[in-house]
Amino acid sequence: MSGAEGAAQHQHPCIICMEPMAPAEAHRGGAACAHAFCGACLSGHVRAKLESGGAAAGAVVRCPEPSRAGALDPELCRGALPSDVFERWCRALCESLFLGAHRTYCPFPDCSEMMIADEGGDCVTQSECQVCRRLFCARCSVAPWHAGVTCDEYQRRAKRDSGREDMMLLEMAEEMRWKRCPKCQFFVDKIDGCPHIRCRCGFEFCYRCGTTWGSTHSNCRW
Repeated sequence: MSGAEGAAQHQHPCIICMEPMAPAEAHRGGAACAHAFCGACLSGHVRAKLESGGAAAGAVVRCPEPSRAGALDPELCRGALPSDVFERWCRALCESLFLGAHRTYCPFPDCSEMMIADEGGDCVTQSECQVCRRLFCARCSVAPWHAGVTCDEYQRRAKRDSGREDMMLLEMAEEMRWKRCPKCQFFVDKIDGCPHIRCRCGFEFCYRCGTTWGSTHSNCRW
């Protein structure tokens, strides 16, 4: 048997595109999946599954072979995935662990870390973010913590003082071309990359047109 024939016999077809691959180019997706993938197909499959639904729907990515739709392992797939896809997949898996839990976010704009609120959270006021270690009010979700002032009084004061500041913020947002999340109204700033935005609240939308993200947004115009 010639060397070329031996090499051909050791090649495996990608389960998606069916192109032959050398053993060094084949990627295994998980312990429960015996199929081999080329890097481009594996990356595209994971990205498509993550973009086809929210965090809960896209967290578990399965082999595309219907007869053996085993779950894929992010760590085994990591070598074939762009860093943004891998990080997004891990984030979706983490959030799926807390389905049904009351989630809150650090109100400091430079942090925005997700946290799980304790049972009876309506009675909790002073809270500390476990990442940036700063205090904030969990009841009215404001930063910093308004020591010595009730939530109602703080809101009344804030409403009186916020008119001019809100106008300045809106003018800056228009100048910087920031977009608001259609679900939570949080301002989002995209620096580069595709227009697909996943807000801190989990809602996915198009940065260009502001509507729910889908497969039709690749041709959106600014």
